[in-house]
Amino acid sequence: MSYHYHDENIIKSLPEDTVFVFGSNMAGQHAGGAARTALEHFGAITGVGRGWSGQSYAIPTMNEHLQQMPLSQIQHYIDDFKIYTKNHPKTTYFITSIGCGIAGYKTEEIAPMFKGISHNVIFPSSFRPFVERALPKLTRHFLRTVFTDDVIFSTRDDDLVTHLDLSESEKSAARIILNTEIYPTDSNGRDRSFEVSDILHVLNGKIFEWQSNSEGPMLFGGVILALLELYNINEKDFIDVWQGEREIPAPKPENKARKKNR
Repeated sequence: MSYHYHDENIIKSLPEDTVFVFGSNMAGQHAGGAARTALEHFGAITGVGRGWSGQSYAIPTMNEHLQQMPLSQIQHYIDDFKIYTKNHPKTTYFITSIGCGIAGYKTEEIAPMFKGISHNVIFPSSFRPFVERALPKLTRHFLRTVFTDDVIFSTRDDDLVTHLDLSESEKSAARIILNTEIYPTDSNGRDRSFEVSDILHVLNGKIFEWQSNSEGPMLFGGVILALLELYNINEKDFIDVWQGEREIPAPKPENKARKKNR
């Protein structure tokens, strides 16, 4: 069963059994974007920055100081929302692109957090590749297309990814990999430089040639680390696929921890 999607146009009314879901701040200041729409048309209450009110449901993406929340904290509130939708199956939830406006996150960072939610939701169409379509098989063509200087060092250029010679599911995976914060710290503020250095040490001379003590290779290694964690593979797996010795199927949802290199 697939999800339903909306075209992300501004709306001012919904059926009585449908709740408007928007990204909020913990101060409950609904001053702009979907939050203002929720305040003016769907019963959101000033000062209430989390949960249900009127015909709306607020998912915090910014704190009480109107600062961006880390993704791990947003995931916590989205997990609460998943439980809420499951416990209220007769209600439909119209989800806006939470966190992708004033909060400053990208669709590929937010949308995957909604995977596994019950089907009584209507997603923005931009979420479709990340909540419904599985990751693609990992192939030599995919790696050699994504892991080039032109792509790695243009990771904020979505137009570039759009025009890569990849399938739509591969493009979605590329966006996730390229926009995952890994080096020097991840989205939770953890220092990942030592892990990146280990990866570069293993791959140096086998696939790439890097100069030591340079920022460029570390950024490159950070993207590789994001791939290894997304697919639950290690450096040897990466080398095998790069050399065309094998292909790796998409990971199963329960496989989260990256395999250690042996």
